[in-house]
Amino acid sequence: MNQSAEKNNIDLAYRATGRKFLDRETAGGLLLIGATVIALVLGNSPWADTYHHYLKDELLFELSEHFTFRLTLEEWINDGLMAIFFLVAALELKREILVGELSSIKKASMPLLGALGGMVVPALIFVALNVDTKNIAGWGIPMATDIAYSLGIIGLLGKRVPLQLKTFLIALAIVDDLGAILVIALFYSNDLSWLYLGAGAGTFTLLLLCNRLGVKNLFWYLLGGVALWYCFLNSGIHPTIAGVLFAITIPVKPKLNSKTLKERTARNIAALEETDIENRDPFQDSRQRKILAAIKKDTANSSPPLLKLENALIDFNVFFIIPVFAIANAGVKLDVSLLEVVSGSLGLGILLGLALGKALGITLFALIGEKLGIAELHSSLRWRHVVGMGMIAGIGFTMSLFITNLAFSDPELIKISKISILLASLIAAVVGVATLLIGTARDSHENRKK
Repeated sequence: MNQSAEKNNIDLAYRATGRKFLDRETAGGLLLIGATVIALVLGNSPWADTYHHYLKDELLFELSEHFTFRLTLEEWINDGLMAIFFLVAALELKREILVGELSSIKKASMPLLGALGGMVVPALIFVALNVDTKNIAGWGIPMATDIAYSLGIIGLLGKRVPLQLKTFLIALAIVDDLGAILVIALFYSNDLSWLYLGAGAGTFTLLLLCNRLGVKNLFWYLLGGVALWYCFLNSGIHPTIAGVLFAITIPVKPKLNSKTLKERTARNIAALEETDIENRDPFQDSRQRKILAAIKKDTANSSPPLLKLENALIDFNVFFIIPVFAIANAGVKLDVSLLEVVSGSLGLGILLGLALGKALGITLFALIGEKLGIAELHSSLRWRHVVGMGMIAGIGFTMSLFITNLAFSDPELIKISKISILLASLIAAVVGVATLLIGTARDSHENRKK
């Protein structure tokens, strides 16, 4: 089989994973809504103190005398589980660069520009309202897009929005996540430990070397990934960054190419036929069991390690990590008046940044890109689709809550930020859906007139 055909087979596998990701994220968005409601109920119920007490409980995990993990439940979620969340986001980005919406300059230009605008404009709005105040540390909060929530909301619209709009949103949100990761690494890290940073750099280099030497067994990468996370946990740089670096080291080519798989499978099937399978029970015949096990192993080895890891983590990420994060972080007590939120520069900066700045930045930068001839809107999309999608991208939620916890230590600022994020996300979702539905109705009316 030539290299072109081999590449096509790998591309098909990556695209299949992309479709699975889209389906899971849509369903996960609905689950996330439920988790948010549960968190808000707990945070405003008679059990609120118990809820917050359990989150602050310390959990000890000891591997040895020198490797002890002593973190609160909240820290295990925000520093541990969220490292896996960022790992999945980085794997998704890697896949999109290989075969998806970011696989060529022409394809990538529109979502890249949109994501850039969707980060820059909200941040500028926030800074303009909070410059020279203690709130300025929160400038990264309105930059974020919650991919699970956004896809969940847009998924509810079904076929009333073009499929290309969903893929545009996925690519944009993944790039947005990368931007958030860089912001966290560069601006929300604590005092650095050069010893652990050096150990982390050494571990990362070793994992890259494993990739270069053709190591395909994920066990060794996972072992190194845990060590990398431990180094970053103690380095002063937020440990979620370890998830991103770990994703970079995962191999993208399978252990067996398609040609070798076909040859081995043909030999195994021929050997299986020789055992007279019709007259023997494979559960009783050791030779048949051995051949069937070999076929299963070869099939597994024909799947790229990157896809294996992403497929293994998609459901865990969407249906466990993100809802658990929401339950742990969205349980804010709603004892602040709406007027108090919108009248303060912190709340207003987040509200305007997410509910207005996102759509404005995405649309403006995408439009500039098209006018300059460096980006092109898909033929099935209209600019009202981009505006509506831009509004839905203003659902910051998970990432915005995450950055809030890094930006502020004052409980009052955290509370106002979280309430503002919830309110802004609600406004963005409602206005975004309304914009897309109105556009769909207009298209249907125009088609009937024709």
